[in-house]
Amino acid sequence: MAGTPPTAELAERVAEAALAVPGVAGLHGGVFGEIATYLPGRRIEGIRIGADLCAVHIVARYPADLPAVAGAVHARIAPMVAVPVQVTIEDLQTDEHTEPYERTEAAP
Repeated sequence: MAGTPPTAELAERVAEAALAVPGVAGLHGGVFGEIATYLPGRRIEGIRIGADLCAVHIVARYPADLPAVAGAVHARIAPMVAVPVQVTIEDLQTDEHTEPYERTEAAP
């Protein structure tokens, strides 16, 4: 596996495994969408499997034990690939609706 491009099947299995971890709300393509596996006619955002590293970028549900979520993703994916796995939490998702911040003047 090391040194060879990822197969569509492997990238899909890695994505499914990450999404199956409790506390993971989704995959994230990075600030500029650079974290992805490019396949003919499509791409899998949030997963990049290279010769030296498997990068997994996720959106975690908040509140959550973020190190535990990242550790669970790592533990689930590491046996699937022959390279080190790096899990990055790119964003948080809350289930609560939050009103936009409004600045108020301090009382004199």
